Amino acid sequence: MSDAPKLTPMMERYLEVKAQNPEAILFFRMGDFYELFHEDAAVAAKILGLTLTSRDKGSANPVPMAGFPYHSLEGYLHKMIRAGKRVAICDQVEDPKTAKGMVRREVTRIVTPGTLTDDSLLEPKQRNFLASVALNSGGDRAGLAWIDVSTGEFWCTELDSIQLLDDLARIRPSELVISDELRHVDDEGFSKVQWLKLAEQQFKMSLAYRPVWEFREVAGKDVLCKHFRVKSLEGFGLEKETLSVAAAGVLVVYVQEMQKAALGHILSLKRFEHASSMLIDDATRRSLELTRTMREGARQGTLLDVLDKTVTPMGARKLGDWIDHPLKNILEIRRRHESVGELLNDRAGRERLRDLLDQTYDLQRLTARVATGRCSPKDLISLAKTLSILPDLKSLLESFSTPLIAEQTSNLKLCDDTCARITSTLSEDPPLAVSDGGVIRTGFNAQLDEFRDLSTGGKQWIARYQAEEATKTGIPNLKVGYNKVFGYYLEVTAAHQDKIPDYFLRKQTLKNQERFITPELKEYEEKVLRADEQALALESQLYDQLKAELLSCCSDLQQSAEVMSIIDVLAGFAELSESRRYSQPEMTEETLLEIHNGRHPVLDILLPAGEFVPNDVLLGGDHGLIQIITGPNMAGKSTYIRQAALITLMAQVGCYVPAERARIGIADRIFARVGASDELGKGQSTFMVEMTETARILNTATDKSLVILDEIGRGTSTYDGLSLAWAVTEYLHDDTRCRAMFATHYHELTELKSTLKRASNWNVSVHEQNGQVVFLHRIIPGPADKSYGIHVAQLAGVPNSVIRRAQEVLKTLEEEHTDEVGKPKVPTRQKASKQRQLSLFVPPTEDHPVITKLRDIDINTLTPLQALQLLGQLSSDAR
Repeated sequence: MSDAPKLTPMMERYLEVKAQNPEAILFFRMGDFYELFHEDAAVAAKILGLTLTSRDKGSANPVPMAGFPYHSLEGYLHKMIRAGKRVAICDQVEDPKTAKGMVRREVTRIVTPGTLTDDSLLEPKQRNFLASVALNSGGDRAGLAWIDVSTGEFWCTELDSIQLLDDLARIRPSELVISDELRHVDDEGFSKVQWLKLAEQQFKMSLAYRPVWEFREVAGKDVLCKHFRVKSLEGFGLEKETLSVAAAGVLVVYVQEMQKAALGHILSLKRFEHASSMLIDDATRRSLELTRTMREGARQGTLLDVLDKTVTPMGARKLGDWIDHPLKNILEIRRRHESVGELLNDRAGRERLRDLLDQTYDLQRLTARVATGRCSPKDLISLAKTLSILPDLKSLLESFSTPLIAEQTSNLKLCDDTCARITSTLSEDPPLAVSDGGVIRTGFNAQLDEFRDLSTGGKQWIARYQAEEATKTGIPNLKVGYNKVFGYYLEVTAAHQDKIPDYFLRKQTLKNQERFITPELKEYEEKVLRADEQALALESQLYDQLKAELLSCCSDLQQSAEVMSIIDVLAGFAELSESRRYSQPEMTEETLLEIHNGRHPVLDILLPAGEFVPNDVLLGGDHGLIQIITGPNMAGKSTYIRQAALITLMAQVGCYVPAERARIGIADRIFARVGASDELGKGQSTFMVEMTETARILNTATDKSLVILDEIGRGTSTYDGLSLAWAVTEYLHDDTRCRAMFATHYHELTELKSTLKRASNWNVSVHEQNGQVVFLHRIIPGPADKSYGIHVAQLAGVPNSVIRRAQEVLKTLEEEHTDEVGKPKVPTRQKASKQRQLSLFVPPTEDHPVITKLRDIDINTLTPLQALQLLGQLSSDAR
C-alpha cells in the first residue's frame, strides 16, 4: 500500500493545471496567496528570495512549497521574467461567496519575456520584441517575423539564413519562437542553425518551441487571414512570402495562447524591405556602440543615449527605430532635416510643443492594454488626460509648414468622443482595481447611486434613527457607529446604563461604554451589505461596457501615438542641435564625405566643454576615396574614424550633425571593424574574428558603402599582418571602390599613395620636445614619421630598462629594413598586364606552362647536371 497521502481536490487541480503548462512556473491562487509546489517552489524560492517550506510534513515525501501575498504579484513577476522564466498565472475565476464546492481556477494568462504588456514589467524607452523564425527544408532561407505585443507593431521579412544574426541583432528580441525540431540539433545539422546558437549566447534571449506543423505556410496564412478578417494576404504584399507568412502566423497563435485575450491592437502586418534602409551588421553596431556599449551592454554612453532628447517613452522608442534603420532615400532624409530646421528656428513653438508632449502618457502601450482588456481604471484616466491634450497639440502643429510636420498634423486623430466617454464615466481619481469600488463617477448611473447611498451608510437614515432612539430612551449622547468587525451598533456610555431598553441586544462591552444592536438596525445593515455587493457588481458591468466601447477606437489611438512619437523625435533633434551647435548636412547621391570641424557626438558631450578637438574628413572627388591614417596609440585615430561613421549615420537618420558644415553622400551600408576580442563561444580567436569580419566587408561592401577599419592584421605576425592590410587596402581601392578610412600602425602602407591614385595619407599630429610627446588629436595631411609606441609605453609606466632596450631593438630593426634613403622597404606593385600572375592562395583555373613542365618531370631519373639545366630553363620560362 502506498505511503503517499491522498491528494486533496485543490492539489489535484494544481497538478492538472501544471500538466497543461509544463514549461512554465505556475503561480496558483489560494485565497489571499499565490502558492508554488514541487520543483516550481524550489526554483521560485531561489529567484524570489522566498522561504521554502513543505506540505504534508508528516509523510515520507513532503511536498516543497512556497508562496507570497497576491497583491505582490507584479513585483515577483518582474523578477521571474528578468530571470528568463515563463510564468502561468492560475486565478480564481468565480466568487468564493457564490461558489459551490471548490472555487474554480483557470490560467488567466501566461507571462513570457516577449509577451509583456504591463508597464511595471517593461522598460519605457525600449522595444520588447517577440520574434519567430521559419526555415525552409534546406535551412538556407528563412522567414522572420517580430512583434511588440505592448504596442501592436508587427513586421515580417524573408531572407537568407546567413543574414539572420544581423537581423536579430537589429531587433534584439527578448524571446524567439522556433520549431520543436530545432530543440536538439546534432553536429551534422549545426551549421544550418549556427545563427541560433550564436544569437542565444549574444542576445540572452529566451527560446520557445512550437510544433513543426505550425510553421507551414498554409497554417500561417489561415491564422493571419482569420486574425485580420481578410480572405487574402495580397493587401499586405505577402501572397508569395511563404516563409515570412509561416513565421508571422506562429507569432499570432503564440501570443493568443499566452495572453488569453483579444489582440485588437494588432491591426496590421508590415513587410520589412531591407533595401529601404541602410544595412548595419552586428559587428558594426557593436563597434560604433549605437544602442549598447561594448563592455557593459548599457544604454548610457551610446549614440542613442546622446541623441535622445525626447520627452515621451514613445519618442524614445521611435528614435531607437530610426537609429536601427537609417534612411537611404535622399528625399525622405531631406524632409526630416527640413522639419528639424523649422523646429530649430521656432524656439517658442518648439518649447510649447515639447511641454504639451511631456504632459502625455504612453499612448501606444495604453492602447495595447485597452485592446487586450487589461486596462485598469487608472490606465483609462491616463488615456483621457492624454487625449485631452491633443486638440492643443494639433492647433500648435498647424503653425508649422514643412511637409513632414504637415503630414503628421493631418494624421493626428483627436478622439474627442473617446475622451468624453471616459471622463463622463469614471471618477477623477479611481482606485487601481474595479473590485475596490468607487470607479464609476457619481451621477453617471442612478441605480448605482442608490446602492452607494445604502452601502455608505445613508447619513440621513442614520441621523434620523439616532435622534429617534435618543428621544425614546432619554440617552442624549447615544450614537450609531460602524466598524468592519461588528458592523453597525448603538453606543451607550456607562453613565446611562440604567436607561437601556429591553430591545437593545448587547454586542460588545468596553471600558466606559457598551455597544448594542437592535432588530431595526440589523435589518438596515443587511440592506447595506446587499447594496454594497450590488454596487460592485454594477460598477464592474459598467466598466466592462466602457472597455468594450473603447475597442473600436484602437486604430485611431495608434495613429495618434505614431504622430506624437515622430514629432517628439524631430523636436528632440532640434533641441539637441541648438544646445550642441549642430548643423544641417547637405545630402547628395555623389560618393563623397566632406566634414569640416566634425566632432564625435558622444565624446563631445562626455568630455569637458572645449576639450574635444574637431577634425575634417575629406573623401571623394580630388581628395580620393581612401584615407590611410597613421599615428601613435592614444592619439585619436579610432575616435576619428568612428566619428566619421557616426556623423554619416546621424545624417541619414534625419538629425543635424556635430560639425561646422558637412556634405555627405548617401551610404547604402556602413562597415566598422574597430577593436579586438576573442569569441570563445564561437571557437574563434581574436585574429579569426578580425578576419571573419574583414571577409564580410570585402564580400558585401559596394561602391556606395562607407568602410572604417582599425588596425587590420595586428592579430598575427608583423609581415603576415602587413601583407593582409596591404592587400585589403588595394582591394577596397580597385575592386570595391568605396569610401574607406584605414587607421593603422603599419607605416609601410603610406607608400600605397604612390600606386593607388584614389588614396591619401593622413596622420595624427604629435608635438615632441626633449623626448616627451604631446598628442594634439589633430588629423593633418601626410604620413606619420613614427608611431611613438615606446613613448606610450613609457607613459604607461613600463620600467625604464625595458624602454631603453626597446629603443635599441627599434634602431636595429629600422636600419635593417629601410632603403638607402631611410624609407621602409615595401613591395613594389606591378602594373596589370596580359600576362597572368599566379595566385598564392587560389588554385589557378588553368595550368601555367611552367607548372605543366614541373608536373611531367620524373625527378628520380634526373642527374644533378640535368636538374641544374632544367631549373635554368624553368626560371627563364617563368619570367
